[in-house]
Amino acid sequence: MITKLDGMPEGVVGFQATGEIAAVDYRRTVIPALTEAARAGDVRFLLVVPSFDGMSGGALWEDLKVGVEHLRAWKRIALVTDIEWMTHATAFFGWMSPGEVKVFPLAQCAEATEWVAG
Repeated sequence: MITKLDGMPEGVVGFQATGEIAAVDYRRTVIPALTEAARAGDVRFLLVVPSFDGMSGGALWEDLKVGVEHLRAWKRIALVTDIEWMTHATAFFGWMSPGEVKVFPLAQCAEATEWVAG
């Protein structure tokens, strides 16, 4: 499930992902917020992942489409998680992501928010 985070700084879209991610999470929550952010300017994206139980095939497809559809708008992406394999995967594949990407532990969510807004 993906939920939008309230109280983000101006220009930042923030989400929390927990459990299993489904395509409907992207269509209802992520895509509308990213589309609005891209229209307004740069996309600064904060994703907090305290737990993860996988993604449906449809969710994976939606994730890929989101990155490509707004390719030029991505400015910064902050991943906030203590899930070790996500940290390693982001370090390994982060260069393929549009914009700057940085990983923060859950205890540094405030610092991640500050960085992504900068």
